[in-house]
Amino acid sequence: MPSEPDDDERWLVLDGRRWRRTDPTLPQELVAQLRSHLGRGRSAVRVAKRTGDEEALSAARRRVGIAKHGLGERGPRWWESDEADRLERARAALRDLAGLDGPLPR
Repeated sequence: MPSEPDDDERWLVLDGRRWRRTDPTLPQELVAQLRSHLGRGRSAVRVAKRTGDEEALSAARRRVGIAKHGLGERGPRWWESDEADRLERARAALRDLAGLDGPLPR
C-alpha cells in the first residue's frame, strides 16, 4: 500500500502562503494539457482586467478554476480521494475545458 504523502508533497509555501500542489499521480501528458489551459486562462484574466471586460473576465476565471480542479489544486483534497476518482476528475476537467473552446474551424 502506498504511503500517505507528507506536507511537502501536498503543499507549496510561497511568502508564507500555502498553496495546494498538483496531484503527483496524474499522468504528465494530462497535467501538461491542463496546465496549458491554466496558462491560457491566467493570460485571459490579465487581458480582461486590463480591458475592463467583465464577461471575458468571468469566462477566463472559469477556465482557471476548471483547470485547477482537474490538477487537484482546488476542490476535494487529492490525497483524500481514490486515485481512479482523481484521474477521472482530471479527465472530466479536460473535457469541460475543451468544450469551452467550441468546435474547431474547418
